[in-house]
Amino acid sequence: MAMRMADMLSAGAEIVRPLVELNNVGKVYPNGTVAVQNATLTVGEGEFLCFVGPSGCGKSTIFNMIAGLTAPTEGHMTVLGTTPKEARKHNEIAFVFQDHTLLPWSKLIDNVTLPLSLRGVPKKERIEEGERVLELVGLKDYTRVLPRQLSGGMKMRVSIARALISRPKLLLMDEPFGALDEITRQTLQNELLGIWEREKSMTVLFITHNVFEAVYLSSRVVVMTPRPGKIDEIIPVRAPFPRGEDFRSKHEFSEYVGTVSAALKH
Repeated sequence: MAMRMADMLSAGAEIVRPLVELNNVGKVYPNGTVAVQNATLTVGEGEFLCFVGPSGCGKSTIFNMIAGLTAPTEGHMTVLGTTPKEARKHNEIAFVFQDHTLLPWSKLIDNVTLPLSLRGVPKKERIEEGERVLELVGLKDYTRVLPRQLSGGMKMRVSIARALISRPKLLLMDEPFGALDEITRQTLQNELLGIWEREKSMTVLFITHNVFEAVYLSSRVVVMTPRPGKIDEIIPVRAPFPRGEDFRSKHEFSEYVGTVSAALKH
């Protein structure tokens, strides 16, 4: 069976299909704050990268630039071979935030199909796609439910479903599990990896403050310095996918956690 791109890259193979490229990218805000400096990174198609670093180190700024929500003030970057703004216009990029940002008055099916509704997709097609992604996140029986009737973990599943409905090639996730309890968090980690495994061409970039989460999820961990944020180290996690709960208890897992933690202390 062919190796997944993430396995090849974590094993040290060369990236042959770059999806995201940052070349000496920097971001200085109008008030003079240097948020990101000299960031250089190439992300291969099908990778799962986690970004770790202290608060305020520019992780979210990098994600916002990749998503085309703000522009770099120096350097050059491409997403899917074009500018981030152009990639976003073609619905190639989806974003999941820590806050689920669901419409409280709308049923789940209407929440997840909102991106398609805004694009004028016919109702029948919207419903079919909405049911598909809700089934993907384990909520196929909740289409008519309101967000207030759901737990925090279920709301995050809905947020992920809404991001997936456009079949993005790049999924950006900014601390999506940060507010959840540990059991729910680990459950959603497993479910996210399962979705990523099935969506073979989707690339995931994920921000977290949890080193254990970063090691468990990613093919590579990107470690950033305090502000001005720089990419200090990129650590491959050479453990094959799919990963199960047994990986968390392995000595190999502990070693990776120690390596990433030591890089953060530097």
